[in-house]
Amino acid sequence: MQSFRTELENPIVEKDILDLEKKIALFKDGKVDDDKFRSLRLARGIYGQRQPGVQMIRIKIPYGRLTSEQLIKIADISDEYASSTLHATTRQDIQIHYVSLDRTPELWHKLEQSKITIREACGNTVRNITASDKAGIDPEELFDVSPYAHQMFEYFLRNPVCQEMGRKFKIAFASSAKDTSLTLIHDLGFIPVLKGEKRGFKVMIGGGLGAQPFLALTAFEFLEEEKIIPFTEAALRYFDRYGERNRRNKARFKYLLQDVGLEEVMNQIEGEYPSLKNQEVWIDRNAVITAEPPKLNSVVTVRIKDREHYDNWVKTNVFEQKQEGFFGVFVRVPLGNISSDTARAFAKVVKEFAADDIRVTINQGYLLRYVTQEALSPLYEGLNNLGLAEPGFDSVADITACPGTDTCNLGISNSTATALELEKVIRSEFPELIHNRDIKIKISGCMNSCGQHGIANIGFHGSSMKHDGKVVPAMQVLLGGGTLGNGHGTVADKVIKLPSKRTPDMLRLVLKDYEENGLDGEYFNDYYLRLTTDYFYQLFKPLAELDSLNDSDYYDWGKEELYKPEIGMGECAGVIIDLVQTLFYDADEKLDWADQAIKQSRFADGIYHTYTAYVNGAKGLLLGENVRCNTQAGILQDFDKTFVETGKLQFEVSFTEAVLKMRSNKATEEFALSYFAAAESFLKTIKIFRDEQLKAEKNS
Repeated sequence: MQSFRTELENPIVEKDILDLEKKIALFKDGKVDDDKFRSLRLARGIYGQRQPGVQMIRIKIPYGRLTSEQLIKIADISDEYASSTLHATTRQDIQIHYVSLDRTPELWHKLEQSKITIREACGNTVRNITASDKAGIDPEELFDVSPYAHQMFEYFLRNPVCQEMGRKFKIAFASSAKDTSLTLIHDLGFIPVLKGEKRGFKVMIGGGLGAQPFLALTAFEFLEEEKIIPFTEAALRYFDRYGERNRRNKARFKYLLQDVGLEEVMNQIEGEYPSLKNQEVWIDRNAVITAEPPKLNSVVTVRIKDREHYDNWVKTNVFEQKQEGFFGVFVRVPLGNISSDTARAFAKVVKEFAADDIRVTINQGYLLRYVTQEALSPLYEGLNNLGLAEPGFDSVADITACPGTDTCNLGISNSTATALELEKVIRSEFPELIHNRDIKIKISGCMNSCGQHGIANIGFHGSSMKHDGKVVPAMQVLLGGGTLGNGHGTVADKVIKLPSKRTPDMLRLVLKDYEENGLDGEYFNDYYLRLTTDYFYQLFKPLAELDSLNDSDYYDWGKEELYKPEIGMGECAGVIIDLVQTLFYDADEKLDWADQAIKQSRFADGIYHTYTAYVNGAKGLLLGENVRCNTQAGILQDFDKTFVETGKLQFEVSFTEAVLKMRSNKATEEFALSYFAAAESFLKTIKIFRDEQLKAEKNS
């Protein structure tokens, strides 16, 4: 592993990778607490699998954009370190599985050589910034949002304000008011708006799915383009300070918004502005270079063997770009999985017939750009030879599913195999539905909605049922979710729970009933609302009867052993159970980072690292008194009550006031140095206090 130590151009990245290697060694030696190490590796895209001893690596693909060479690199990495399969996610990431922890620093280094990162792909961080896959070529867009997503990604990568929040934070950019990026389910969502010639965004705030879905509220109808990054930073600072940290199921931004209300949230965010690094951040609109279409040496004549298949592919997977004479081509990938060999061959086809700008889509496929009319048929032929030219992209037959029990600790029942069974039903019995994009079917292995079942027209999430002392794999059925555009939508209603093996019958029932009882031209959700939830409960109720179970119902789809729920600890954003000394160690580390940042004239970063050192030190001392706090703001208040107001420690002002000076002061060198010096003195004081406390306990 020595080779990666001096090869990277970016010393910050190199230091980060070496730090991971060091922390792995400390963890294996028992010198780093397991929960603390979990937090550290998650923030570096390393996620523990359901299978013991191996990791899933989530590769961060900002706004889904990658080149053919990057796709080849990921395929090569998967062959060398993982299972030779690439899984595209609903957040435009790519995941690889079955990786040894010891090899993750080396793997990361090789990805970084191709400008690919795994940093902050998991954990309590700003996750991958997503954007509409059509951005830049969408005929309905006002302007290309790709540079905005790109700069947002760069601005918050390794930014101290979002490294150890209470939970994950998700951001999306829509290309148009159609909102194909689903801003309504994000912590922050941006929809492009023009006021005359002035660019800006409608800003959505506080959305999220999971077990309790909340749709985002409107923060701004129009926020100028130069203000979106400062607003995001202020929102992250507020969430970092006031967001829940102990109760994991209440730690998302959406719950904070629900608790205090939109008006108070916006007031608190505005209060963060004096301390921001920048009051305006102008976007470099040329940051994302438009890839040039390939020059065909000659027009390739292709004899289409199955004209109906080709025509359906063109109708469902191809659209005219806003650039005249060019086409965007969607590539449907069942479950988002392709082999590394297929990925390499796919990259070769892209380079030959499309621009070298592949976009991962949020429904686990790919989008190719700048395909000419004459290149369509040879492109189809190249894709078809790889099994990648199936018609019906984003249709009823294109089901979204998370990995579920294949690899995830939280999976309850098999979402992937269920999805394949449902697709068989549609393609064999309802083939005309490959042209229907009104109905979206989405499946998650558990209630957490990684497969986005919460906003599906027809949704399922993994569950279980008990009968005669046995456990049956099941699916909760949901109906009526969807997007309405411009940040609006509906959350799906829970209708009934069924044994997993009966979900194909349920799908047949509802699709046939829609054919027979849907009004002429009536959309699926309107049909559902007109007939009411109880109608569908009664329709499906016979399928939920357990007295008629047969032996196969006790086996999940794709499994050969009797079903047994095995739910481990979720790692989507692991909560850290910190020890006092671990927190003091963290505080020292943050203070060291602050010192480095200030010396490099990165004063805002230095101030925030110093703030985090204060908080970690205070939390550590409070734990020594068995005082546990849910929020950073609570830590400051409890420290005052426990140590300052009792006279155990002396401060000229309250501890809260001393620490929160960072909120009201500009990020100048003078303030950074004075704030750092005060924190340094504070950490020395509490360590002495702790030592004396331990001596007293030992002698008592």
